[in-house]
Amino acid sequence: MTDAELLHYIVTGDPDETKDLFAQARNVRERYYGNAVYFRGLIEFTNYCKNDCFYCGIRAGNKRVERYRLSLERILQCCAMGDMLGYKTFVLQGGEDPFFTDERIVEIVTAVRAAYPDHAITLSIGEKDRGSYEKFFEAGANRYLLRHETANDAHYAKLHPVSMSLAYRKRCLFTLKDIGYQAGAGFMVGTPFQTPHTLLEDLRFLEELKPAMVGIGPFIPAADTPFSAEAQGDIEQTLRMVALSRILLPKALIPATTALGTISSRGRERGLMAGANVVMPNLSPKAARKLYALYDNKICTGDEAAECRLCMEGRIRSFGFVPDMRRGDAAV
Repeated sequence: MTDAELLHYIVTGDPDETKDLFAQARNVRERYYGNAVYFRGLIEFTNYCKNDCFYCGIRAGNKRVERYRLSLERILQCCAMGDMLGYKTFVLQGGEDPFFTDERIVEIVTAVRAAYPDHAITLSIGEKDRGSYEKFFEAGANRYLLRHETANDAHYAKLHPVSMSLAYRKRCLFTLKDIGYQAGAGFMVGTPFQTPHTLLEDLRFLEELKPAMVGIGPFIPAADTPFSAEAQGDIEQTLRMVALSRILLPKALIPATTALGTISSRGRERGLMAGANVVMPNLSPKAARKLYALYDNKICTGDEAAECRLCMEGRIRSFGFVPDMRRGDAAV
């Protein structure tokens, strides 16, 4: 697709065009994945973070956050629950927490890998140097999620403190791929100062990176952040970006995010109808879910892990999709 074509779909409000775009995205997904929707068990193991990103509810500067860390024993209990529910992928996600040194992350990954040798282990713990990424990979991590958030330098600088660099984040993503991870990037739709052209840059960066996974969700403001009074992202534009990403990256694993479900009661289902093929029910302890508040009004914070699984499975089936508990690696 040309830049002009992509820009047209980024901004179009024509319902017929949008309907056709979603149908095309579903056709592309079905070519590689059929109607399967892969489940990943999400474990949010720390909400400490050294960074001060202006949009994030657990930013270092937010002094009202009640902080927590899960012990290795508690993480393994979450994995055991996930395994009992049939999940073959665990996603270990957290802020960039200095307490979790390379040695501690290696200890966690090694323990999970020893207990579940056939499962996929995904890490989502931010920017590290190559040596750290290699240690985690050698310990048994298979995948790594690191949203780039925006591919435009000027826009990135308006969303992050001066201590953070888009060039470094991009370098991290290419390093992860080079090591052998199934790497995932992604961005929010509707962040302050975003334009159709910055969204176009996001799509072109994804084409260049060719990630195995792409996470796209709407911007939702968080209390006690510089952007707390900003408007949330538009669900229709977010869904169009999901569809365009699917068309440009037909083999990618694309989640229907919790953020989509937060701004619309059928948001995740609509994400699947726009080309997504992954959901990530939460395995974190209920007390932790309420505290891992990247944005306001996050859904499913009061559910037990089994409730999340059953709820999502029923919703998926009602839309004609097939829940799939396998590892669900990216298509080759």
